[in-house]
Amino acid sequence: MTLKPLKDRVVAKVEKPAEKTASGLLLPSDSKEKPSFAVVESVGPEVKSVKKNDKIIYKEYSTTSVKVGDIEYIILDEKDILALA
Repeated sequence: MTLKPLKDRVVAKVEKPAEKTASGLLLPSDSKEKPSFAVVESVGPEVKSVKKNDKIIYKEYSTTSVKVGDIEYIILDEKDILALA
């Protein structure tokens, strides 16, 4: 099943937060909350600023979560994307 967003919506796959730093230190669970990263899976026809496979930072509380199989996706408006990473 593939999700096809409408209008200015974006479907993205949530990235799991890192459990270790680059130097190998384990991160406590409370530090894994931020920032919110995802990889764009598909975009609606009115989306102009992102494309498939872009890594984005988004407003966490303005998304709709959808789980398909074992993969968690989010659907969000293009205006809720804060930056490309």
